[in-house]
Amino acid sequence: MSAFEPLREQLASAAEAFGAGLVDDVEQALATDVEIFPVCHHSPASALAMVRRLREKQPKVVYMELCEDLRPVLDELVNCRLPVAVQAFATTIDGFPKEWEPLSVIAPITESSAEYQAIAYAMETPGVELVLVDRSVDHVFQWEPRSKESPEVAIEMGDLRPGFAELEEHLLHHGKVRHWSEWWDQYVEQPLSGADYETYRQVMVLVGSLFRRLRPTGNEVDENRERYMWTRMREHLAASGTDPADCLYVCGAFHAASPVLGEQMEISPRTATEWLYGLIPSSHTDIERQFGLAMGSVTIAAATWEKALKRTGLTPYRLSKAGKPGKTKAKLPAPVPHQGLQGFLTQPPVLDGFDEEELLGWCVDIVRLARRNGYLSSTADAIAIYETSILLAGMRNRKRPTPYDFQDAAVTCIEKEHVPGRRDVRRLCEILLGGDKIGQVGYHSLPPLAQDVYDRLAPLGLDLDKRRIQRSLIDLDTSPDLEPCSHLLWILRRLLPDDAVRPIMGSRRLGERSHQESWDLDLGRNQRSIIELGYEGVTIEQVLEQRLRRVAWDEKATAATALEAVEDSLLYLRNARFTNELGERAVELLSAERTVDEAPDVLRRIRRLLAYYRTHEPVLPAWAESFVATGYAHYCTLLPTAFVADDTGVRQVGATLAFLFTMESLAMSLGCERTQLELAVQQSHPEAPPKVALLWTARFQLGLLSMAELRELIAGLTDNPLVVPTVPLYISGFVQALDSAPALTPFVVEVISRAFAKLPDEVLLPWLPKLITTLKDEAPELVPTLVREAGRTYPARLPSVDSFVPPWDAPQSAPAPKQVVVSGPVAELLARHPETGAAVGELFGCEPVAVAAGRAATTPLVAAHPGTVNAVAGVLVS
Repeated sequence: MSAFEPLREQLASAAEAFGAGLVDDVEQALATDVEIFPVCHHSPASALAMVRRLREKQPKVVYMELCEDLRPVLDELVNCRLPVAVQAFATTIDGFPKEWEPLSVIAPITESSAEYQAIAYAMETPGVELVLVDRSVDHVFQWEPRSKESPEVAIEMGDLRPGFAELEEHLLHHGKVRHWSEWWDQYVEQPLSGADYETYRQVMVLVGSLFRRLRPTGNEVDENRERYMWTRMREHLAASGTDPADCLYVCGAFHAASPVLGEQMEISPRTATEWLYGLIPSSHTDIERQFGLAMGSVTIAAATWEKALKRTGLTPYRLSKAGKPGKTKAKLPAPVPHQGLQGFLTQPPVLDGFDEEELLGWCVDIVRLARRNGYLSSTADAIAIYETSILLAGMRNRKRPTPYDFQDAAVTCIEKEHVPGRRDVRRLCEILLGGDKIGQVGYHSLPPLAQDVYDRLAPLGLDLDKRRIQRSLIDLDTSPDLEPCSHLLWILRRLLPDDAVRPIMGSRRLGERSHQESWDLDLGRNQRSIIELGYEGVTIEQVLEQRLRRVAWDEKATAATALEAVEDSLLYLRNARFTNELGERAVELLSAERTVDEAPDVLRRIRRLLAYYRTHEPVLPAWAESFVATGYAHYCTLLPTAFVADDTGVRQVGATLAFLFTMESLAMSLGCERTQLELAVQQSHPEAPPKVALLWTARFQLGLLSMAELRELIAGLTDNPLVVPTVPLYISGFVQALDSAPALTPFVVEVISRAFAKLPDEVLLPWLPKLITTLKDEAPELVPTLVREAGRTYPARLPSVDSFVPPWDAPQSAPAPKQVVVSGPVAELLARHPETGAAVGELFGCEPVAVAAGRAATTPLVAAHPGTVNAVAGVLVS
């Protein structure tokens, strides 16, 4: 006896048990009192078998694997053009992690699916009830792991794909195919399309059992789902008294092979989350992307479905609007010879024969389509595609070339090196076979918000359901009745993707009004986005208000984001109460900030808002005055720290000073004191060159530094060879200061000009690139101010350059002090207080006062204002 005989017997026993287990699963599924119909989604074979079985059995109750709370939405399918998706949506959640918000469940439906055929049968046949038995959407997320971040659940009814990666790889390799969709089409879909019902059921359960047993983990959640569904079915049977023999249970083949068939469970209550339900457009491409199917596989399945209907003569079930029954008369299913599971597995399947006419038509049409899209294809390419398709089918053990073989042959023979246009050959093949069919939700199935949008845009006279770009021209002067349409379009522009609503002419800014507008509208292809807005509110204005409120009260909100919300509220909502609420929130956020990082954005937005209120309102709103007063005091407090903080840029410090100096007059009128700013500047001691330059300009504006002293400091920089490389940084700081002190623009031009005139070439040439990059990075919007000032300073013509003398180098002749002889109260006042008179004159830049014999000689100060001086002197002397 061999040493490996025990192991051999053990492996043989395991293989025997595994095979027997597959058969046991099939037997168990067929023995249930409620007939199980196993399906694979988007499978023409499943849809054909469903049509045959429904016409033969005529069940009274159809149980379906789909979230039970989605049942009311299915009634709206009658108003839609498939494919569409049933959606459940929750914006505000309760009982789930906050980071999951918002939650969404999507279940796509196509006409070539067994589920749609069952839905249409149940809704179109009197006395038939459709019951959804799968978990509610709330339970879907209850069963999600709490460690998972932001789950997006897309339910594929009847999903059937192996969860064992090694098995899938093995099947693809030996099946000589590239993708699971192609393997399924060749080895399951095509053989089952002509099989009898019992064979179909047994094979589908067998495949589901195989994939289930080879799946390494994750069966616990599936078993709980199956217990949930059987619990709902038993509850319905008990409540309705329906005979189980009159029922049909439609589920994925994976669930049909469950070991817990018939078991029940105690169902937990739902959370307090409020779910919204509706229908959204879908497409073949969306379905393929959501569920990892091969590109074009859903389109190929739809084409196979249409061809199978013509071949078999079956009439499918379709939903028709009330009062409009279908025109086609249902045909009885053609008898199909019984084969059974054993016969199916031991005998080669009977496939369709080689359809030469079909393949020739494909080859000719793809060449014609390729030439329209820029390819240099010819009749020779059509012949090559034909022969290559047959060759590939033979290499893959196929008698008839499939659409997948045709696609590969077309790519090989036509595309060659590059794609001349925006569509490659594989995409052209999909278009040839039927294209990317895109669904549409009918008006009566839209949520109230979407219906309101369509109704309010009706005066434009456009068909908004069309899936193409439409141009709308609006003249607001001659057609003021279109003003509401224009306003709604701007709100849609704010909420929808950029390609949905795009302005060609016209703008929406604070204080502006467009006289004429031109719009490109593509709402037909963006219907899904409009529908999803309907899950957030009843009107478009309510949705925008909720979003602005959510942004302003977010935990990461800043004063700048709140001011942006204020601006959007003024532009789109015209709701003074809500705008004031947002403004008060901005004041609250500003007072809580601990850095000046948002100062540039805050300054830009508050300036724009103040300019709007000053031109359109009689007085500033209370929140705006509070914002300025709070900002003045707050930025004064943060200024010394901002000057020395390494992580605070010069741009932020410059914006802080600009806020303080440009808002100073308004802040003073609101009770603020300039002493706060003076103390803040005196307490600031920066070391970085740009911030030092900013501090110098701030001291100059406060009168703590004269222009002569400022020029002396700059001269010290250019005279010191160790400091010369950092002069561009100082200039950057001076440029940043122009926002708060525009009067310094001539001085900054003087500083740059002196540096260019004084520095030698060996210093200037390495220095110049740094100056340019520094100005570009730190103050790009202020450089035009410098350029304009330089244009005013320097001569405009070349011949004048040689004789040009800059104003800062022109000789300054001091005028002789003008002596004015005064008498009376003024002379008496000056005689009594000569020191005071001299101090006041010196403060105003005047010569000292000379007093003699009751008469006084003074400076132009008295001469310029004789009336004022005499009046003041008369009061003081008396």
